[in-house]
Amino acid sequence: MRDERLVRLANTLVNHSLELKKDQAVLITGSIVAKPLMKEIIREVYKVGGKPFLELQDDELSVEIAKSSSESSIQISKGWLEKKIEDVDALIHIRAVDNDAEMSEVPTDIMQLHGKVMKPVHDVLTNQRNWVLLNYPTSAAAQKAKMGTERFEDYVFEVCGIDYEKLAERQKALQDLMERTEKVRIVAPNTDLTFSIKEISVVTSHGKRNIPDGEIFTAPVKDSVNGTITYNTPCPYRGVTFNNVSLTLKDGKIVDAFSDNTDKLNEILDSDEGARYIGEFAIGLNPLINTPVGNILFDEKINGSIHFTPGSAYESADNGNRSMVHWDMVLILRKEFGGGELYFDDQLVQKDGSFVLDELKPLNPQQLLEKEEKIHI
Repeated sequence: MRDERLVRLANTLVNHSLELKKDQAVLITGSIVAKPLMKEIIREVYKVGGKPFLELQDDELSVEIAKSSSESSIQISKGWLEKKIEDVDALIHIRAVDNDAEMSEVPTDIMQLHGKVMKPVHDVLTNQRNWVLLNYPTSAAAQKAKMGTERFEDYVFEVCGIDYEKLAERQKALQDLMERTEKVRIVAPNTDLTFSIKEISVVTSHGKRNIPDGEIFTAPVKDSVNGTITYNTPCPYRGVTFNNVSLTLKDGKIVDAFSDNTDKLNEILDSDEGARYIGEFAIGLNPLINTPVGNILFDEKINGSIHFTPGSAYESADNGNRSMVHWDMVLILRKEFGGGELYFDDQLVQKDGSFVLDELKPLNPQQLLEKEEKIHI
């Protein structure tokens, strides 16, 4: 029996996220575990007159290849990926996690080499191609989220299916305010951080690149960040999860970094020069994502949260920082997580995760989830 939730999700991906047109080619990549969704995506691509192509992946096999790979073999992989990207108009990548720690088996030096070699082609994909990324519900992901498998499936389909058109409309007021803002300050337990976002583009995110979605992002002026930020959610990175991460920055650079795995944390931040600078500042806005599930694609969208990202900036909100690292780390400002305040140019904008300015209150979860009454004539 077909799951109508998969049909609706495939429709969202093809028609809302990619806005796929007749005769356009789309590459669908991901684990065989996600076959039910892939099948619906293929059907939807054909329905709009597109051309679907498929690439199945397996994390265990990928790790076996990666563990002893060399620069020459990675260069060959880079060439193949460049050709695939050249041949298609769009990409849908579906993550289906079986073992979140699988990539931790790959030596750090090989991971860094892979990141260095593949960065140019990933930059083209990220900044010059039409793409969307999502996570398919699995038992492993459910276990990490501390939910039963069926409950987690229901959760994933629910948070993926918010009204993205309503969200896009209501994001405009926050985008306008951020575009007029110079100085940002974040205050929370063990956190007091200031930086400038003056003349950096502000981008609204409402289902075009990620599903689920719901955020607005920019980047700090590269050398403007000063203070300390302490994250209150787990920070996963390539198979390793870090807890109680605290970063101290001076003139934009991370000068001190601590966590429950401080040595490994600093090893990642020493990957290249740009890894110790910040590439993104974002505010989470998904009204149905309330707590961390250990997956950054969900956690960075938590309402009442911010994420502050060591590493490379996006070209769409560019502060000039470049790195093989882009590590989204999340701080929830809601009261049940310790509370916090967000200021723009010394004006309180958000307290304990709720917007306090009248023009921004429609972005608070209760207002976003309100059903609009239809007027019958």
